[in-house]
Amino acid sequence: MTTIESTLARIAKEHMQIETLQTRKHDALDFHTVAVWEAKSALQAAYDAGRAEGRMHVRADVEGDKRSDND
Repeated sequence: MTTIESTLARIAKEHMQIETLQTRKHDALDFHTVAVWEAKSALQAAYDAGRAEGRMHVRADVEGDKRSDND
């Protein structure tokens, strides 16, 4: 499972009480009723996770540039 998949699975479980994002080919297991506040909370968590990931990449790029300048 990739980092993105595991992050999405964690968000689905924590915010929408969905045990897995794997398709199980059974309507009762694959379709869920989700309250709007749960959907909003999950979307916010996904957005926040994406921003955090982006900040990590920017920081790594800046640090890489600093090392290149010192060479």
